[in-house]
Amino acid sequence: MKYIIFIVIGTAIIIGAIVGFAGKEGTTDQLPSPKAPDFSLEDYNGNIVTLADFSGKLLVINSWAVWCPFCVKELQDFAKLQQEFGNTITIIAIDRAEPLNLQKQYTDDLGVTNILVFLLDPQDSFYRSIGGFSMPETIFVDSDSTIVFHKRGPMSLEEMRQKVKDVFAL
Repeated sequence: MKYIIFIVIGTAIIIGAIVGFAGKEGTTDQLPSPKAPDFSLEDYNGNIVTLADFSGKLLVINSWAVWCPFCVKELQDFAKLQQEFGNTITIIAIDRAEPLNLQKQYTDDLGVTNILVFLLDPQDSFYRSIGGFSMPETIFVDSDSTIVFHKRGPMSLEEMRQKVKDVFAL
């Protein structure tokens, strides 16, 4: 009985936090800098990837985790979005400090491993650098590496499409 009470309370807190943050769209005002934080992280193949590798590109950078129930749908939707917009945008998914084997199995099971750019962040530094406090969190970065939109909480595929069109003028 005690465990059920903890589960109910924990679930209520999580749902409350998500509902509270899901509709609130952050801006660059909440970040230390309007520029996207530089990163140097490994991909699934052990290659070092940096923000500079995407210089001049339009980016959607998502912070996710296997334990996040909203990330399942969102990663699948980001894969659809990447396929729809092709080389016009690049979607990068940065995992929050989970082991490679866990992440890769998860993205393999979803069928998105080869569609998005997946990066490992064992120190969870990217999430902290964007002032993360909800899950998932996504930033839209223009070709000058400026954050033009910061979304806290999950996004639907339609919202993703609309934001890409609006913030990148596509």
